[in-house]
Amino acid sequence: MLKTKNGLPKYCGWFHDRHGKRRVRFRKANISTFLTGTPWSEGFMRQYATALDSVQEQTKTIGSERTMPGTVNALCAAYYKSADFYSLKASTQAHRRRIIERFRAEYGDLYLKGLKRHHIEDIIAAKAKDTPEAANNLVKILRVMLNYAVTLNMIPNNPITGMRRYKSHGTGHHPWTEEEINQFETMHAIGSKARLAQALLLYTGQRVGDVARMGWQHLSGDAIAVRQEKTGTPLLLPLHPELKAMLAALPKTNLTFVVTARGAAFTAQGLSAWFKEQCREAGLPHCSAHGLRHANATRLANAGAGVNQIAAFTGHKSLREVARYTAKADQARLAQQALRLQLGAESEQELSNLRTQIVKPRAKQL
Repeated sequence: MLKTKNGLPKYCGWFHDRHGKRRVRFRKANISTFLTGTPWSEGFMRQYATALDSVQEQTKTIGSERTMPGTVNALCAAYYKSADFYSLKASTQAHRRRIIERFRAEYGDLYLKGLKRHHIEDIIAAKAKDTPEAANNLVKILRVMLNYAVTLNMIPNNPITGMRRYKSHGTGHHPWTEEEINQFETMHAIGSKARLAQALLLYTGQRVGDVARMGWQHLSGDAIAVRQEKTGTPLLLPLHPELKAMLAALPKTNLTFVVTARGAAFTAQGLSAWFKEQCREAGLPHCSAHGLRHANATRLANAGAGVNQIAAFTGHKSLREVARYTAKADQARLAQQALRLQLGAESEQELSNLRTQIVKPRAKQL
């Protein structure tokens, strides 16, 4: 998703209506419409997607006329117009489109009827050597697209049905350690935008896209209301005292808590990239915004929270996913508990032996 200099999506601009109210207007080709709500919010982006659809329907410039029928290019163009693609959230569409376009740039001219399973396996295997998760994401999306190709009679069957996932080298994003958190906080003092962003990411445990949209309208007493963009899950999260103090000292001059240098709301990608720079400045180039979500789950696990309690905070629907985040913390905590049980048992055994020696009658002397 492209962002213009005014901080809005492409083809959007600020406009003052006849009442002097500042509004966002979408203009492209012969389509002109006002978009309501906070820019980049879920509701706003739905309207933006609808406006783009109108342009595409009117101008017929999706790209199918410029591609050879039966090719990967033609499938991509058709998939972008499908109901399945338009039913995705705007952020998911953008993520999926980036992956598709990288694949399309290299293999767009290939004809689907000549595409065999071993071709896909070779492509995925080459990617999996360095980035197994990226390879798995590509398999997931190609499986959806090739299923769609079957419905369009472009191919008789999906050649990659049942293709297995590659084993990941780790948990994906690096989970921050307590030492790394302290290092970042030493570099970025309370009162700085970087420290506020870090606190929001760490103490709410939410994805960067949800943190980018957080603002005053989401506060409810000592809690913050979140509707996760990825899953649609509504959450009411209690505020950590440190985060609550930071927000209390924050001037209410912007709708969202963290804003760009121009005072506009961040996009998910924009906030992620900007926060990465703050990590590099703190000497933590391997750390990222999403890694703080891992750290939040790890802290909860270290405190003894159960999987269901952690899921209630992070919003994960899959308990197996929560277990993946917290496996290391659970192992360490359970090992400590096991050692305490062992030491307790040994202590009881020693005490029992001592009691036996005290009460054992002495042998009669001859």
